[in-house]
Amino acid sequence: MYLMNRSIVQSFAAVASQSQGFTALIVPLLLLCSPAHAQQQITSRVPIAFNRFYSSEELNDMVRKLATAYPSLLSIEQIGSSVQGRPLLVATLNNSQTGIDTSKPAMWIDGNIHGNEIQASEVVLYSLWYLTSGYDQVPDVKALVDRCAFYFMVSVNPDGRDGWFRGPSSSHSSRTGQAPIDDDRDGVCDEDGPDDLDGDGSVGMMWRRDPNGTHRRKVDDPRIFEYVAREVLPDGTVRHGDWSMAGSEGIDNDADGRSNEDGLGGYDMNRNWPSDWQPEFVQDGAGKWPLCWPETQAIAQFILRHPNIAAVQSYHNAGGMILRGPGHPSREGEYPAADKTTYQTIQTAGVEMLPFYRSMVIHSDLYPVRGGFVNWTAEGLGIISLTNELWTEQRILQSGQAPDEAADMRWTDRMLLGQTFSDWKEVPHPDYGTVLVGGGDKWSSRIPPPFMLEEESHRNFAFTTYHAQCMPLLRMAPAAVKALPDGLWQIDVEVFNDRPISSRTARAAQKRIGQPDRLELLGTGVQVVSAGELDDRTDRTMEAVRYRPARLLLQSGIPGLSSRLFRFIVQGQAGTKATVTYTAEKAVDLTQEVMLAENAAKP
Repeated sequence: MYLMNRSIVQSFAAVASQSQGFTALIVPLLLLCSPAHAQQQITSRVPIAFNRFYSSEELNDMVRKLATAYPSLLSIEQIGSSVQGRPLLVATLNNSQTGIDTSKPAMWIDGNIHGNEIQASEVVLYSLWYLTSGYDQVPDVKALVDRCAFYFMVSVNPDGRDGWFRGPSSSHSSRTGQAPIDDDRDGVCDEDGPDDLDGDGSVGMMWRRDPNGTHRRKVDDPRIFEYVAREVLPDGTVRHGDWSMAGSEGIDNDADGRSNEDGLGGYDMNRNWPSDWQPEFVQDGAGKWPLCWPETQAIAQFILRHPNIAAVQSYHNAGGMILRGPGHPSREGEYPAADKTTYQTIQTAGVEMLPFYRSMVIHSDLYPVRGGFVNWTAEGLGIISLTNELWTEQRILQSGQAPDEAADMRWTDRMLLGQTFSDWKEVPHPDYGTVLVGGGDKWSSRIPPPFMLEEESHRNFAFTTYHAQCMPLLRMAPAAVKALPDGLWQIDVEVFNDRPISSRTARAAQKRIGQPDRLELLGTGVQVVSAGELDDRTDRTMEAVRYRPARLLLQSGIPGLSSRLFRFIVQGQAGTKATVTYTAEKAVDLTQEVMLAENAAKP
């Protein structure tokens, strides 16, 4: 924990060393860097074991228990129901004594939009648990929760999650929502999914004997099928393998010549969002129109009702990635340079905090995605949005390399005691005769073993906290007031942002998303004659606005780790008071009283 928080401080220092807000940025984080805090254990009114996985019902039950145990911090709202009628809960974490949640910068955190990506929910639950339980125990947590709000959705796809737990599944199945879909377009929905032929509770692989096969079973470990290249022997005969893969475990239930081609569901809620949505023939799994599913529609409506959301963190699995958009190369130009710098700051810190994770761009480093969730929140709403792909197999052995099949078996045997591998069994098959069925079960890949789940959860929670710490933190310097001839006064106001995320991202400013920031000067007996931003701190030249100078609309907000200096020229009697107010959707509003009298303040 000590090293983790050192990396947070160092990462902030790297980007903030030239900023006037450096001290305000670093001091709160130093609180966790003492050896005393490094050893602190969190006690909770709701003990939760994070070395196991939970059903959707159990997850919701624990969220409710947390809300009951911490009523001054946590509230729950059901924003809708899934296709199969499961409740979609959002937990709002906010200290109402420091303001209502919508008056503060807020972070949306979700997981498990793909049903098989189960540990995403445990990471979200851990984040919620730690921030509530640690509020009175960790000074840094208290400071963050007092200043910001959080919206948690532990499982976007509870139907797919419970389908993965209930039925025979592989590591990759039950990804989709569970509305019936006719994947093979034969007029019947979900009639040909995978089959658990050997009854072990998982969908494994099938191998069939083949005199012209592509593989041979290893002599020293017959659990492994190794590829055999076609070889011409000196006598002219050709040697092949003995086995060929016959696909995933299952049969042709609908007699159309294909197996397992129409299982439950068949769409992808992470392709159903408005930004860059494309129809099915372009983007598989997109649905009939954007937000056509009750889950995605409910989430979109909630987020649109909360324009104070300044950061989005979505959890998936697997591969050890910290991903930003865009999902398609044609959209790369929609990420302005200033926003890319912010993403790089946060992703670079994450690479330090999460072993073997990589900072990546979705379209160029992974694969193209149209209509993805974080693409919508980033491009459509102008929010700094990241996806973490949880777990990487580089962590399974100390070599730090992605394991080959032999290394996988050593890991399974030595660390997991063989629990994630089903021995090959002979099973009759209507098309292939006798086949071998078995291999890695549904727990064998993409998911950390339970004994590593808590560490994975804590590291990613810490990264979530770092991302949240980056949300805008504004402050206003004392105004500098100077008397001018003819009853005029010059009032200079400087507004600082002591965090990396701008109070209004470049994308939001570019596309006029949401409301611009506002700087206003109002007072009885005070008339604003002219106002504008000072272009240069040396000669203080000002580009005056043409209309309504008492209210400056600031499309670009206050950039991260920076400040902007403004000047008002006002008319009024000496001793008259005025109020300067800075308002932003994604930051706490600022107010300062100013008296028309000479002072020594120097922005």
